[in-house]
Amino acid sequence: MAIPSALQESLHDPVFWARFTFAYEEGPGADRLGDLVDLLNDDDDDDFADSAVDVAFEVGDGHHAVLSMDASADSYSLLFTTPDLAEPAELGWDDLAHWHPHALRWSELDLMCRAIATRDPRLRHPGAPLALLCRFAAVFDDDDVDQAVADVDAAYAALRPAQWEGYWPCGADWLARADFRGENVTWQRDETGNQWARQDDHDDEPFYSTRTGPDTGTSDGFPHAPLRAVLSAATATVGGPGRPLS
Repeated sequence: MAIPSALQESLHDPVFWARFTFAYEEGPGADRLGDLVDLLNDDDDDDFADSAVDVAFEVGDGHHAVLSMDASADSYSLLFTTPDLAEPAELGWDDLAHWHPHALRWSELDLMCRAIATRDPRLRHPGAPLALLCRFAAVFDDDDVDQAVADVDAAYAALRPAQWEGYWPCGADWLARADFRGENVTWQRDETGNQWARQDDHDDEPFYSTRTGPDTGTSDGFPHAPLRAVLSAATATVGGPGRPLS
C-alpha cells in the first residue's frame, strides 16, 4: 500500500484535513470549522501535526508521483521519480510563505490518479490520491470545471467517516485556490509536447507556478522531461489516453 498506516488513519480525521488544506489558517473552509478550532489549537490531540512523511504513488513502470509532507512546517511538495532520475524532480510546493503549487493541469492529474488506481485498486479514483494531490493542479478556461469539482468532492467524500457531520473539505474549497479561469493564463507547447503557462495581466489570482517556461535542458527550471515520462507511463497503464490532455 502506498499510503503509510499513520497517514491512513489521518485521512479520516477532520483535524488532519483542516491542517492539510490550510483551512485552519483562514484558508477555504475556515468558516465551517466550528468546534474543531479548539482541537486545532491542541497539538497533543493531533498525531500527525509534527510528522514528516513521503507518499509515493506509482503510475506505472517504476514512475512515481511523490507527495512529500512536513506537517510541522505546513509544507507539502510534489516530486516525480523515474527509472532514469538519480534524484527526485520537484514540480511544485505549497506552504504558507512562498507557495508555487500549480504544477499540473487537471487532465494530467486525472490521468495520473486513474493510473494509480489501475496499479493498486485499493487506491480508488476518485479517492485518497486525488484528495492528496489535487492541491498541485489548477483549472483553466478550457477545462471541464464542473467535472473536476465533482471529482474532488467525491475524493474527499470517500474518506469522510459515515457518522461525521462537522467540517470536511469539499470541491468548492479546492476550486477557491485552483481556479484560473478568466485570469489570462495561456498555455504554450513545443514540438516535443512540453507545455508551460504564461500569465499576462490578471484581475485577481497570480499564477504561482514553476511551470512558466520551456525546457532549458539543464537542472534549472521546470522538470519537463520527468513530467512527460510520468504521463507516458500513466497513459500506458490505463491502456489509452483516457480523457484527452489539453
